[in-house]
Amino acid sequence: EKNTCVYVIDGATALWCAAGAGHFEVVRLLVAHGANVNHTTVTNSTPLRAACFDGRLDIVRFLVEHAADMAITNKYNNTCLMIAAYKGHGEVVRFLLERGADPDARAHCGATALHFAADAGHLAVVAELVRRHAVMAANGHGMTPLKVAAESCKEDVVELLLEHGTCEPARRVEALELLGASFANDRENYDIGKTYHYLRAAMDERRRHAGVVPLEAIRADRDALHMEGLMIRERILGPDSADVSHPIIYRGAVYADNMEFERCIQLWLHALRLRQRGQRNTHKDLLRFAQVFSQMLHLKERLSADVEQVLGCSALEISRSMARAQSAPEGELAQAADNYESNVFTFLYLACIATKTPCGDDRERARINKHVYDVVRLDPRARDGATLLHLAISSSTPVDDFHTNDVCGFPNAQVTKLLLDCGARVDAVDHEGNTPLHVIVQYNRPISDFLTLHAIIISLVEAGAHTDRTNKQKKTPLDKSTTGVSEILLKTQMKMSLKCLAARAVRRHRITYRNQIPASLEEFVEFH
Repeated sequence: EKNTCVYVIDGATALWCAAGAGHFEVVRLLVAHGANVNHTTVTNSTPLRAACFDGRLDIVRFLVEHAADMAITNKYNNTCLMIAAYKGHGEVVRFLLERGADPDARAHCGATALHFAADAGHLAVVAELVRRHAVMAANGHGMTPLKVAAESCKEDVVELLLEHGTCEPARRVEALELLGASFANDRENYDIGKTYHYLRAAMDERRRHAGVVPLEAIRADRDALHMEGLMIRERILGPDSADVSHPIIYRGAVYADNMEFERCIQLWLHALRLRQRGQRNTHKDLLRFAQVFSQMLHLKERLSADVEQVLGCSALEISRSMARAQSAPEGELAQAADNYESNVFTFLYLACIATKTPCGDDRERARINKHVYDVVRLDPRARDGATLLHLAISSSTPVDDFHTNDVCGFPNAQVTKLLLDCGARVDAVDHEGNTPLHVIVQYNRPISDFLTLHAIIISLVEAGAHTDRTNKQKKTPLDKSTTGVSEILLKTQMKMSLKCLAARAVRRHRITYRNQIPASLEEFVEFH
């Protein structure tokens, strides 16, 4: 039996479904029996829009002839003409224009039908819109249809718009430069020959205006053409454009594949700063750094101060992702929470990498510690309430498996010490009331990894961990110990203060203490 995909369209009527599925006779029957041709779904889509999406001219014509309103837009303010243009349905576009559809209507993002057609590369649709004198307006990101086509390597659309358009010489040069630059750094449309061709055409258009790159000098230098392309894209699109960073990241990945790590990192750092300046999510960018740093360490390549810089960017992203997770609307809450937790894990990977990277001087180490301190103060948590310290000593902490797990592993004594040195609360608890000490005594490799177990227990106790603190099940770390090794280690480190003994006596004998001792001591008694 053939598998089929089922889509749920909230608020769709039978007419909408028939129009979207291309069942003309059903559409005719429903309209004959009084179906509302302008009924909208939850996203404000009409039967006419559904027919335009699929390019069914017969259904489109029938609905318009039966009073379907072409001006009704969906929740993004997209018109029926826009969706037909984007999908490349030339006959539908022509019909809608003949019936009075506005070619210059704008979506919420500022795009017109010409933007959508140019971006998708539908030459015939672009030609029809140009013939109807559609305006060459900029969208909300400052992108004209000409720029959109150039940025997405739609050379035939660019040439058509340049041939029939009336843009000034500076804009023509800009379009040719952007087209050439895009061919240099687009994964799917890479063509270094076209890069040179269009950059040369732009230079000729400028008539050797001052500042023109001497292209003949770099014609045979692919790297130089790649970099020239990236610089041109950033200059023309602007550093705040969401489309600027992707080719930079791609070019960096190519360098990484060729083991040219330094060039890769410099490009990725530039892209990361651009994206953070634009307040965009960078959790994938930061994980990419953890992966390449891990690969370098595994190959015994030298790591520089770049680790400290990326750690600082990771600290900033954790702060922002915490805020996004707290303020995200209901529909975006799950994704915001995923991104936030991803940032917490990535920060931990980067901190682990930092412990394995020799610092150039004491100032660099101090900067690393400051980044860790800043994040520790934010107190980021995983879904189960685990702090960074819990995660650093837990064998269940997930580690990315693309190079990262070659270098990073948990529990990790060095990361534990770094976090404690930077102010991590040794008695912080997760949702189950477990302290880090509760977690480490359950480590299931106590013999093969004895040194890690020993070092972490020593670090926690010396930092003030209470060996008699109970979790929500009233279990102490000693009660939770799963091996004789961890039990022995814990017993040798147990330090019972008079204060702890008094708190335990109060609990054991059920002595009334609330509102009779200082509030700070009430909490102390509670966890014994």
